[in-house]
Amino acid sequence: MVQDKGEGYFSKMKGTGKSPERVGWFEVAISWIGAFLGISIVSYLNYNVLNKTDLVMMIGSFGASAVLIYGAVKSPLAQPRNFVGGHIVSALVGVSFYKLISQPWLASSLAVATAIAVMHLTKTLHPPGGATALIAVIGSDNIHALGYMYVITPVALGAIILLVVSLIVNNIPNGRRYPVFWW
Repeated sequence: MVQDKGEGYFSKMKGTGKSPERVGWFEVAISWIGAFLGISIVSYLNYNVLNKTDLVMMIGSFGASAVLIYGAVKSPLAQPRNFVGGHIVSALVGVSFYKLISQPWLASSLAVATAIAVMHLTKTLHPPGGATALIAVIGSDNIHALGYMYVITPVALGAIILLVVSLIVNNIPNGRRYPVFWW
C-alpha cells in the first residue's frame, strides 16, 4: 500500500480547503423558482394526468437533480449531457438488474455500482442517476410493471421537462448562464 509522505490514512480526512461562500438572495430565489416550476410540472402530470394510467412521472431522484440543475448550474454534473444521459443509462441498468437478479439486495447493489461505472464510461456522471437505478429495483409495483418503459417515462420524459424549465429559468438573469456545455 502506498501512502503519501508521512500522512496516515485518517489524516487525509481532515480536509484542506475552506467552506464555500454563501450565495446571495437573488441566486437563492432563482434556484427556488426553477425547482418549484420544474418539479410542479412533473408532479402535476404525475398526479393529474397520468394517475388514470399505469404510468408514473415522479421519481425521488428528480429532487436531487433539481438541486444540481437549478442550484449548482455550473457543476459539470448538472450539465444536460450528464443530467439526461446519467438518468437514462442508470434507468436502463436498473431495469436490467431488476429483471435479471431475483435477490433485491444483490440487484440493488449491482444496479447502483454498475450505473456509476456506466455513467463514468459514457461521460454522463450525474449523482441522482444512482437513485434512478435503485428506484428501478426497489420501486413500487407500478414502477416494476413499467419494465423498460421506465426509461421513457418517468425518466427520460421527466428529465427533459426539468431540463426545459432549467434552460428557461436559469437564463433569465443576466449573470446566470446554463448550460456550461451541452455535449
